[in-house]
Amino acid sequence: MRTDTPQPVRLVDYKAPDFSIPDTELDFALAPETTRVTARLRMERQTAGVPLVLMGERLKLIRVAIDGRALEATEYQVTAETLTIANVPDAFVLETEVEINPSDNKTLEGLYMSSGRYCTQCEAEGFRKITYFLDRPDVLSRYRVRVEAPKAAFPHLLSNGNLIETGEAGDGRHFARWEDPFFKPCYLFALVAGELDVFEDSFTTMSGRKVDLRIFVDTGMAQRAAYAMDALKRSMKWDEEAYGREYDLDLFMIVAVRDFNFGAMENKGLNIFNASLLLADPATATDLDYERIESVVAHEYFHNWSGNRVTCRDWFQLCLKEGLTVYRDQGFSASQRGEATARIKDVRALRARQFPEDSGPLSHPVRPSSYVKIDNFYTATIYEKGAEIVGMLRTFVGAETYRKALDHYFAANDGTAATLEDFVASFSAVTGKDFASWLQWYVQAGTPRLHIRPEYDATAKTLTLHLRQQTLPTPGQPDKIALPIPIRFGLLTEDGKPMPFDGGKTEALHVFDTETAELVLHDVAGAPVLSALRHFSAPVILTIDEPVSHAFARVRGDADPFNRWEAAQGLARGLILDAKPDAAHVAAFAEALDACLNDDRLEPAFKALILALPTESDLAQMMNPIDPAFIHARRVALKAELSQRLSVTARTLYDQLDPPLTFSPDAGAAGRRSFRNALLDLILAGFAHSDDKPALTNLAEAHFARATNMTDMVGAIQALMHIQGLPYQRALDSFYLHFRNEPLVIDKWFALQAGCPHPETLKRVESLKTHPDFDARTPNRWRSLVQAFAGNQSVFHDPSGEGYAFLTEQILKVDTFNPMTAARLVEPLSRFRFYSEPYTGLMRKALETITATPKLSKNVAELAGKALEG
Repeated sequence: MRTDTPQPVRLVDYKAPDFSIPDTELDFALAPETTRVTARLRMERQTAGVPLVLMGERLKLIRVAIDGRALEATEYQVTAETLTIANVPDAFVLETEVEINPSDNKTLEGLYMSSGRYCTQCEAEGFRKITYFLDRPDVLSRYRVRVEAPKAAFPHLLSNGNLIETGEAGDGRHFARWEDPFFKPCYLFALVAGELDVFEDSFTTMSGRKVDLRIFVDTGMAQRAAYAMDALKRSMKWDEEAYGREYDLDLFMIVAVRDFNFGAMENKGLNIFNASLLLADPATATDLDYERIESVVAHEYFHNWSGNRVTCRDWFQLCLKEGLTVYRDQGFSASQRGEATARIKDVRALRARQFPEDSGPLSHPVRPSSYVKIDNFYTATIYEKGAEIVGMLRTFVGAETYRKALDHYFAANDGTAATLEDFVASFSAVTGKDFASWLQWYVQAGTPRLHIRPEYDATAKTLTLHLRQQTLPTPGQPDKIALPIPIRFGLLTEDGKPMPFDGGKTEALHVFDTETAELVLHDVAGAPVLSALRHFSAPVILTIDEPVSHAFARVRGDADPFNRWEAAQGLARGLILDAKPDAAHVAAFAEALDACLNDDRLEPAFKALILALPTESDLAQMMNPIDPAFIHARRVALKAELSQRLSVTARTLYDQLDPPLTFSPDAGAAGRRSFRNALLDLILAGFAHSDDKPALTNLAEAHFARATNMTDMVGAIQALMHIQGLPYQRALDSFYLHFRNEPLVIDKWFALQAGCPHPETLKRVESLKTHPDFDARTPNRWRSLVQAFAGNQSVFHDPSGEGYAFLTEQILKVDTFNPMTAARLVEPLSRFRFYSEPYTGLMRKALETITATPKLSKNVAELAGKALEG
């Protein structure tokens, strides 16, 4: 059992840094095991009478000097995490020289080696593994960097900012000097050195400046960066048009690396990407890959203003940059992919990741009050819920005022480390209104529950909406207050047509900010169907007192696409979670879906979304206690019945959607592929009950054999999961043989098998962990097997507990060298109290095994401990 208890960092204890560092000079002499880093820091005292305490980990100190005088060993103190100098002047130059071992750095934080190249990751606290520094986001400095390495093996020497000099350094070595003219925190420092191919282009900004664009990738992979480059140029143009933000350097670079803990990192002028989120061509990338590349490229670019030019004062303000930037990249994706489908996908992701987080023992506010390891707070709550808050503010003030508020925010805080109060203050500044109540969304954890009871008065022609909100207690926050909830709504007739109210309105917005309230609508001609929370105008759980016929009305014709999809999801949830669903309701649901599938006014991408049943994870949130076996069986049963009822429509539409010979990654073509693969999956879902199994097998195998792109190939394998046996295995074997030299595709091969909802999957996963291509030290490969398996609800939650044991073993193994990656897989065990037995007891046992392990990292210990504490 652990006896050492790490002390938390608390927001209430924040104080400004004791020293500032206006200028930072770094000199790197790169060597795999003995890299020398010389730092020259111009420092100025901000607090009288205190010693200088710098952070540093895994550093071998060679020399330390002040204003050129080398210090004696008695003049400073070194621990495993700090360098302390008791007596320093008020203004001075500190010089340190340290030695680090990049090749042995498997944490993938600081400076490490990936595939023979040097790479850095400094957010959140990785810079302290490079040199001694005040490693905190409110210490802003101008950086000048010199990098030296053998020229033959490391022809590209990259860092932030502008390249100001290159040259020979003797003995086959060369150097490059970089200068970043903008103040930045050390977490945005970046360095890459190695042999790389480069894909080049340029962009002309709205003021007429030419910006050189370069994407560095593995040798031979340059053409796979073409889509990322296109996405970058589109995002640069969109940010100018939507936010007035222009890029500020003459060079923008991206580097793709294979070994990376995050998806990507926004280092000023030198973004570093996980290769899985940058490289794409039709043969190796799915439409989802293209979509994610587009989104993440935009996200990291948008950080240049919302994160870099204006950074966060402390890590408690993390959502200030991440939530805002997610909202910005969602806006970009919506402009490229369509408002309706983009919004539905955003909400699906929010509910899949953030809603469970908000209701479990790991629940925390968007701005946490304390942490042990900040790495553990790169969560859906910070990112996705943080984005929803920005979206609510925009909904409340309107698009034009929102733009003015953001202009004010960027202008007032440029070059500073800001807080959430600074952000909200910009809305007050441009409206003259008090926005203090909106800050409660940032500091109060939990998902509000919104209940609406409509009451129609036929005599008065009024509709009264009785509103009630409640947020359940969360760890450390037993008492909750009412939050401002923007409710966008409209009224419909029973056949789904718009019904006017209040003098002809078809839609309205009401901000509900008390525990209960009544909203009266006038001029309502008849008993209406309420369409509430349109476009998912607030991240809440909505219930409406209404007959089931109202949900069918919304499916038939709600003008708001999100609510049309939402109504279908709600009907499906009810049919799945009811042990004996009403046969008439099942038939009516199938008829409603049939009507949507045959509605030529609906985009194929939307049809694919409305056809998809709620996931098992989504359904689990609606059940107490959770019975994974029941959920899986009922979902399979409903899907099989829908397959039988819709078989003629599905097959007719499938045959009409033969793919074109030429692949295009655009939204329209991607939507058609998505719909065709969804239809194939629906057709195969009835395989067990089919009278013509050979014909269905031939259909799925032909889909695989004729696939000319990765999307259709993966779609065929997923359809073959309904069949299993030799057809499924033949496709997997063919897939592996064809792509065995493509690491990113082999990640998909592992994930497809780990995510298969079949009782034999756990045995397959156990076998795959010994496969020659499996390497737990490569985060992408580990996640493709272990994370995919942990998300496979019916198999992970096997009543034997073997799935929990497998995950526990993997967490403890990876924790010994990469705690950040290991900690992210604690979450699937954390909600054990919500499950029925034997699942609850077995998950608790797994967590107890984890917390009892000696030398457990702070990352894993914090999350596993919180999960057990509840």
